[in-house]
Amino acid sequence: MSESGLKLDAAAFNAFLQRAFPEGDPASMPEAIEASEGRVLMRQPFSSRQLRPGGVISGPTLMAMADTAAYAAILTHIGEVPLAVTTSLTIHFLRGCKPGDLYAEATLLKLGRRIATVDVLMWTESRERAAAKATVAYAIP
Repeated sequence: MSESGLKLDAAAFNAFLQRAFPEGDPASMPEAIEASEGRVLMRQPFSSRQLRPGGVISGPTLMAMADTAAYAAILTHIGEVPLAVTTSLTIHFLRGCKPGDLYAEATLLKLGRRIATVDVLMWTESRERAAAKATVAYAIP
């Protein structure tokens, strides 16, 4: 590992995700593209199946991305702990999320022994034009 404090780098997290969800299509799964101390940047390739009526990326797609990005931020710091589970997810939709690759930046707010809290910002156009912001809490077994 090049970053101190990380148990998994981006590639190791992606490999874990593919093993944990083997039925998923690797070409459409979210992937970690950067992992550093306290932060993970993820990308999910665009698919027309992500759109809701009105031509914007659906809320469920954004919520799934927020959850996956939080999972990545936590597991890159604690290692492969598959039973870490979401305990809460609060999301604020800031603007319609235009079609395109979806990016999420997950920042660890607190990593405790039993609970981790992560802030997730999501966008397609640019980070400055964020489409949604979520706070996700995970229970760590």
